[in-house]
Amino acid sequence: MITDWITLFSEQLRNTSYLEWFAVLFSSLQVVFAQKNSILTYPFGILGTLLSIFLLFEVALYAESFLNLYYFIMSIYGWLNWSKNKTGFSLPVTHAGKQDWLYTGCIVVVGWLVLYLILSRFTTSDVPVWDAIVSSFAWAGMWLMAKRKVENWILLNISNFIAVPLLFHKEIFIYALLTIFLFIVACFGYFSWKKQVQLAK
Repeated sequence: MITDWITLFSEQLRNTSYLEWFAVLFSSLQVVFAQKNSILTYPFGILGTLLSIFLLFEVALYAESFLNLYYFIMSIYGWLNWSKNKTGFSLPVTHAGKQDWLYTGCIVVVGWLVLYLILSRFTTSDVPVWDAIVSSFAWAGMWLMAKRKVENWILLNISNFIAVPLLFHKEIFIYALLTIFLFIVACFGYFSWKKQVQLAK
């Protein structure tokens, strides 16, 4: 079994297109810059998401493909939100409040329900429940990131944790490894942003 997976993984690496390598590179740079609280996370995020929309759609992970379209929109919103405002100060890193959690909960629940219904009724997806869960938590995480809330990393890592076995199931190992990398960086991102809030007090 393990030998088969190693063989499959080696084969996929050999067959990985330049498009996939660039998508992985841009997505990796995006999360590294996000962990450093740098606005450069957004231009790289935009490039990575545009490539990922096409690549994930090809393997019938429709919700994750649509998720990347959402990432693209939120990246533009986040870029504007993180930029300096009229007072000359950029949006500070803070903890999510009650209202933020209310919106976050709504995004997860409503997002999952809508995606599941669309995937199960109108697509050929064989994993509608899990694909919808991954995407709904990521939607919420990206919304919190655009608001520069520390807890965005928690939501994104719930999404990453569920996404890894899903990507292995679809045999797109390069994205599975990328997601493991994103999970690790997100752990550092959480503690780094949390420290920034503490230092700002």
